[in-house]
Amino acid sequence: MINGNPVPYALARIPSAGETRGNLAAGGRGEGRPLSDRDRWICEQVGPTLREQGLLFVGLDVIGDYLTEVNVTSPTCIRELDHQFDLDIGMELMESIEQTLGHR
Repeated sequence: MINGNPVPYALARIPSAGETRGNLAAGGRGEGRPLSDRDRWICEQVGPTLREQGLLFVGLDVIGDYLTEVNVTSPTCIRELDHQFDLDIGMELMESIEQTLGHR
């Protein structure tokens, strides 16, 4: 999420053979996917609060249909999404920071 707005893709973490953890550090692979309707709904629910709190860059962990974690200190996987979907999430974040700081 950038300034309360979702990036249109999520990174599903797929465990390697014989492993139950999907963590990239545990050998899982990241598979980019468009946000589902439920993902977008979750983003709509939390986005305004994130914006009110001044949280410009946040990662949401969703398992199944449920929000399980809000990562505010170290959101990850933007490089994987950038590569898979030809995005530049870091630049989107920098532009949002510039707009936000310019309005103070």
